[in-house]
Amino acid sequence: MKRPRQKRRGGLGRDAEKLIWLATGLAESGSRAEDRYWDRHLCDTIDRILEEGDEETLNAALDHLYSAEPRGYDELADFIESRAESAPGVSPEHDILLIAAPVLAWSRYRIPANSIPSAVLANLRVHLQAHVLANKVKLALADFLFSPDQLPQGYSATAAFVAELGRAAIGGRDLHIDTEGMPETAQFLSDTRYLLAAIAVPKGEALFAWQEADRTREQSLTQWRMQGGACLAPLMPGCAMEVVLPEAYFAASRQADKDGRPYAIRASVAFLGAELETPAASVRAVIAPFHDRELEEYRVGLTLRGKDQVVHGVVWPLLGAEDENVDGPAEIEAVLRDCGVTDIVNLEHRFPLEYCDDCGAPLYPSPDGEIVHAEMPDEHGEQPPRHLH
Repeated sequence: MKRPRQKRRGGLGRDAEKLIWLATGLAESGSRAEDRYWDRHLCDTIDRILEEGDEETLNAALDHLYSAEPRGYDELADFIESRAESAPGVSPEHDILLIAAPVLAWSRYRIPANSIPSAVLANLRVHLQAHVLANKVKLALADFLFSPDQLPQGYSATAAFVAELGRAAIGGRDLHIDTEGMPETAQFLSDTRYLLAAIAVPKGEALFAWQEADRTREQSLTQWRMQGGACLAPLMPGCAMEVVLPEAYFAASRQADKDGRPYAIRASVAFLGAELETPAASVRAVIAPFHDRELEEYRVGLTLRGKDQVVHGVVWPLLGAEDENVDGPAEIEAVLRDCGVTDIVNLEHRFPLEYCDDCGAPLYPSPDGEIVHAEMPDEHGEQPPRHLH
């Protein structure tokens, strides 16, 4: 996914320099005919680097372009993502694409990341093919509901994963995920889970339902929320949940990140209402910007009205090209008011991006203009996770 890059020290290798040259050429191209030249050579170079597993070269080229040539950075990032999620070497007769169906969830208990029973997989297959995918699509589902920590790490790992899943799609079977040695899932009050699948179609055919006549993304999302959500609910006991439209892997992940920000605020207000029997009208929110070298995120400290103790907190990270010019506090305030929170304080002081030395949790702004640890009231007893993902 496209994220701000940190400039690296040292020289660039030959392949990184070639990627930079090709991406810059594409960014400066003045015609579709010229585009096709750059496209072909970019695809060939990226495919080779992904097959070699040379993640460092991809990141080095992205790092350089991020600061030196933003348009070239966007072009290269788009091409790397599209090649990593499409397994171009698996079948000359098929277009293959890795898709993700994100699930936003919050719970006072542990949010599951588990294997998916075959009966549930069969139901999910039916509703994906009926409401989300085009008619000629072959589908392979991974039989596991992934947490963010368990997704393929890096472009090369993603490419290897989709190649395996793509072969399963062509063969008409689902993919069993071996959970031995799978990373532990960090526990948050609110988090995302991912249903992953590969789709395969004859070259040039439609991939999604909305590419066909008289069908739209909005219709697909409405049907998936009703039918797919009902299939996924038994996998998420004790959780409130909301599904995101299944889409190409990186696009769906970005949309989940975006949708997860207001969802986390709504979850936090609902959590305080259930856990402390506190209506939204009795909650006060303190919004403040947090910087490293530049603005990184907003944090929201939640207190009970009339009290200064921060009892909970939410992180609202900046995504993609967002910076100080995006009115984050206004977006956050609109979500809070929609939840019923009307006592809102906006702090303009530049706070440092600090975390608790003991547990690593973010520190949140208090009404006094300090950054503090979120702590539930002493009388609350055993505490669930103190912050939202």
